[in-house]
Amino acid sequence: MESVKFSGQDCVPLENGLLKLLITQSVGPRILFLAFRGSRNLLAELPDFVSECPGGWTFHFYGGHRLWDAPEDMARTYLPDDSPVDVTPLKDGIVVTQVTHPRTGLQKSIEIVLESGTSRVVLTHRLTNRGVSPLTCAPWAITQFRTGGVAILPQASEDTGLLPNRSLALWPYTDLVNPHVTLAQSHILVEANLEGPLKLGFPNPHGWLAYWLDGILFVKRAPFDAQAAYYDYGSSSEFYCNQRFLELETLAPVGTIPPDGSATHVETWELFADIERPHNVQDAQALAAALGLG
Repeated sequence: MESVKFSGQDCVPLENGLLKLLITQSVGPRILFLAFRGSRNLLAELPDFVSECPGGWTFHFYGGHRLWDAPEDMARTYLPDDSPVDVTPLKDGIVVTQVTHPRTGLQKSIEIVLESGTSRVVLTHRLTNRGVSPLTCAPWAITQFRTGGVAILPQASEDTGLLPNRSLALWPYTDLVNPHVTLAQSHILVEANLEGPLKLGFPNPHGWLAYWLDGILFVKRAPFDAQAAYYDYGSSSEFYCNQRFLELETLAPVGTIPPDGSATHVETWELFADIERPHNVQDAQALAAALGLG
């Protein structure tokens, strides 16, 4: 299998006539590169960005796409994934599988399929419990992008009369009095050039999130189960941004994984070229309607 160097890591290329991805071999599982062929990488490149953790270890973000397990906890979520991964080829794709972590007993893998002749990628994230006790958690898929674009976050729009129809989870450092954030009934827009960090989460029955950058619209879709429980006040979708990168995040429902059992979470990515920048909520509504996003 072909291997190339990118951002200091050994990577396996996955490409068709439209898209190119680079998936790590030396660490991970991670996707470090995503672009239309011949175009600039949409994903953040963060080879030196780290968090020092209370247990004395260092977590490397690297940039790009990763798989975590919710809920967020410095003692377990930020355990390093700096070891080589196993790479198994598939028709139109690959599976990358991490060594079982001795502290958690979890084994993470991502199946990545790039559909022939399309700008669509299907990712199946899997957490497998290799331990001896049941584990309650949720697969959590996080994609880091370069800043400079606009995030589009759809909001629930069901007419519930006198009852509430949406909720918004806010983190302690999030200040919504921000000129780069537009809160509207149908969508939230965030210009990704913030001076400080901002994070919010929400139940997402629409099932999609989008980010516009350099004339390209990235859309990620993930299923939503209205009857299931989600972490972070019911958030199936989350958004984070700081000065260096922006994240679009989706979560699976909370579940208990028995020994030798697995939990899966599927995302579908799609890229659209030659898209004008959405400057306001009306632009975002028109764009969503034109692309059939709902």
